[in-house]
Amino acid sequence: MTQLNNKTIAVLPFVNMSSSEDNEFFSDGITEEIINALAKIGSLKVTSRTSSFFFKGKNLPISEIGDKLNVSTIIEGSVRLAGNSVRITAQLIQVEEDFHFWSETWDRKLENIFEIQDEISLLIAEKLREHFGHFEIQERLVEKQTESITAYEYCLKARFYEKKWNSEDTKMAISLYEKALALDSNYSEAHLGLAECYSFLGTTTSIPFEEGWGKTIQHTNLALALNGQSSGVHYQLSHQAFFLESNFNKALIEGEKAIAHNPNNALAQQNLSFLYTLSGDREKSSNHLKIALGLDPLSEETLFFSGYYHYITENYVDALETMEYCLSTNDKNIPAHSIKATCLLQLGRYDEVINYFDNIPQEIIIPGEKTGIVGLAHALKKDEHNTSIYLEKLIAQSKEVDGFAADSYLFMMYVVIGDLDKAFEWVAQAIENNSFLLFLRYVDPIVNPLKKDTRYDSFLKKIFQTDELEAPVKQKKVLLNEQEATAYRTQLLIHIKEKEPYLDANLSLRLLAGQIEIQPNQLSWLLNETIGKNFNEFINHYRIERFKTIAKDPQNSNLTIEGLSYDSGFNSKTVFNTYFKKATGLTPKQFLKQ
Repeated sequence: MTQLNNKTIAVLPFVNMSSSEDNEFFSDGITEEIINALAKIGSLKVTSRTSSFFFKGKNLPISEIGDKLNVSTIIEGSVRLAGNSVRITAQLIQVEEDFHFWSETWDRKLENIFEIQDEISLLIAEKLREHFGHFEIQERLVEKQTESITAYEYCLKARFYEKKWNSEDTKMAISLYEKALALDSNYSEAHLGLAECYSFLGTTTSIPFEEGWGKTIQHTNLALALNGQSSGVHYQLSHQAFFLESNFNKALIEGEKAIAHNPNNALAQQNLSFLYTLSGDREKSSNHLKIALGLDPLSEETLFFSGYYHYITENYVDALETMEYCLSTNDKNIPAHSIKATCLLQLGRYDEVINYFDNIPQEIIIPGEKTGIVGLAHALKKDEHNTSIYLEKLIAQSKEVDGFAADSYLFMMYVVIGDLDKAFEWVAQAIENNSFLLFLRYVDPIVNPLKKDTRYDSFLKKIFQTDELEAPVKQKKVLLNEQEATAYRTQLLIHIKEKEPYLDANLSLRLLAGQIEIQPNQLSWLLNETIGKNFNEFINHYRIERFKTIAKDPQNSNLTIEGLSYDSGFNSKTVFNTYFKKATGLTPKQFLKQ
């Protein structure tokens, strides 16, 4: 058996086993809560919801899913809801050999749902630690969100609709979040959900931009007041600082806070990658992007940011390929269309760009953007007549109420036609007006000619002025000093020899820790740091040695190999065979023949 030292895990959507399909939201919610709980353990890399839910309803081999998600372990399970009772099952699977190494079932009352989620998440975490090796586990992984189970159900239903990412379902989610808040006005997750819904509607212009972001600010601030430790809240604050306040430094600080509270927040990781891409710190940008792609490899949004990174670093072929993939799954992805068109510009495919907007969904076209991109195509093509026409169109559109898109392309047009003085005048005005589009346009490869001007760097420093962010110094935590470690190690080995606790098939790290009166986190650390084994390797070593001893005893010749393995403390034939082969290089039958 391959050692599970790759601490990567994905939680597949739990199957709804309830009699009603209407309870789908509940099984999805349980899955998401377990993902969020495990994500709090910094030593684990937990696949984000988007990529895990990609496999919902798809009957694919575990090995294929594990390969696509690049994880070593998968959790799958089911939920059955009946009246006020719930049955939840879960099992852990080692991907490489499709090896089910643990399973459990819980029958509980629904009013204790947060306690159930915490119990399940903690037990899963402990079983993972027994196989992976040491990492610390908090006393609680799931906090009680609200006293109202009905409000919680409204919130689960709201998230179910919110994740569909379209305006109609988002509005349905808003009505459900509001019902939750009517029952519990201090429900921070409902406030954060409303903030995310309104920012989506405002950004996609499904409602007026100012209305959407105004309500986003209101609910984000309420969520912050109720739970300042939420990674999601600080992610929203980073977005607000960028899009509304045009405060790049604040956006970066809040982005770092989001990561500090939850390193497994893929959205926060890609947000930081995006910010560092703009500020020119390619190393940090690349590092955060790799983490985001590792956490959420199948997310359309994460892939978009990967393509955007390629575009800014002038790798236009890869950027174009990524944008085309994003559009193959969603042809209404507005940002992907924008970057695809500008990639075509950089590759000299001007005629394609001129006709580009005739071949995409007309309802997603932003007039100023269409005018700007087509105008740039004519300008780069050296078509002076059409360049002049589109320049006049951009000037007219930039003066309209919602003309900020056209206005930003006006800046790029000035650069391409060589009027750098007007381009810098636009930059000065954009700084004064706190235009967030300045962050995007100023570093765009299309304005590369501007970067040769001596004025460029001075403006660059002003636009991306940031306070020096000190990276936290991570020190390896020592849970026991040298004297304590020696004493407990001796106590442990004596206990193992005299009491033979490994013969108990239900022995866990927590039970063993209780037997020698040590904390589970300390025992996990002790095994890893002073003995060099995880819990399963340590215990199964003694079980294997026990099997070797009793198998040689003539008095046991009437017992089967399976019976002997059970007498040695194993409770699964598959687990025994796997560990025996790993320890000895032989199958049990081969060993006995020798």
